[in-house]
Amino acid sequence: MPYNDDDSSPTTAGAPKVLIQKIKDAREVDLPSRLLMDRIVYLGTEIDNLCANNIVQQLLHLQLEDAAKPITLYINSPGGSIVDGMAIYDVIRRSKAPVHAVVAGMAASMGAVILSGCTKGERAILPHGEVLLHQPLGGARGQATDVEIQAREIKKMKETLIDILVEATSKN
Repeated sequence: MPYNDDDSSPTTAGAPKVLIQKIKDAREVDLPSRLLMDRIVYLGTEIDNLCANNIVQQLLHLQLEDAAKPITLYINSPGGSIVDGMAIYDVIRRSKAPVHAVVAGMAASMGAVILSGCTKGERAILPHGEVLLHQPLGGARGQATDVEIQAREIKKMKETLIDILVEATSKN
């Protein structure tokens, strides 16, 4: 977790180290922890369970630290799991701290939905950034009734995502 010098954490394993220079001492910390010190969270992978848990933990940590100060979420993600992405989206929407968003690269699929959940008026796309939306995808298999159930679930997810985007963009 943040501010931890332990390299065994799955969220910091292999992360670059940066030097923090104080008046009398200097120490190395992993780059994600250094960004967190400045209230920056970086979403730079496909959204899966591990990614979502990491982002949610960082957001919760920063809210507990100071709910009045904004958090900046940088996004460069091809999207991923709807369930895991919705966990991030819901935590952002519940946050007392404003969550600013910057797309640096791509916010595709669930990345775009997460972007839409950030504070209105505080969402930015860098000059070469892209936002991509598409309909939810599914890979239904099994008996006919199982396929029908999965199709209904995908339609329900699609309606939920459309409602979220309509609210976020004030478009219908």
